[in-house]
Amino acid sequence: MSVDPLTVVTIALMAIATYATRIAGLALVHRVPAAGRLRAALDAVPAAVLTALVAPAVLTGGIAELAAGGVAALAALRLPLLGVVVLGAGTAALLRAAGL
Repeated sequence: MSVDPLTVVTIALMAIATYATRIAGLALVHRVPAAGRLRAALDAVPAAVLTALVAPAVLTGGIAELAAGGVAALAALRLPLLGVVVLGAGTAALLRAAGL
């Protein structure tokens, strides 16, 4: 098996870009006063990212994924984020195991 140098360089540059983006975000968030509306927006980021990652699977999946998304959406009205994730994933796992 041969290793293409261009592939190695591309992967290395992508890793550097990803790391730089994360470090820049951490550095900038400490310089911005987190109060009021900005604080509320920053608190909403984890849920927004999770929704963006899960929504395509829910909308393009089968009945199990759609039902799990519905259960998770209802759970989000009362439970913290971790509880919603556990309940949604558990629902999907049970329905998939049942053959749906």
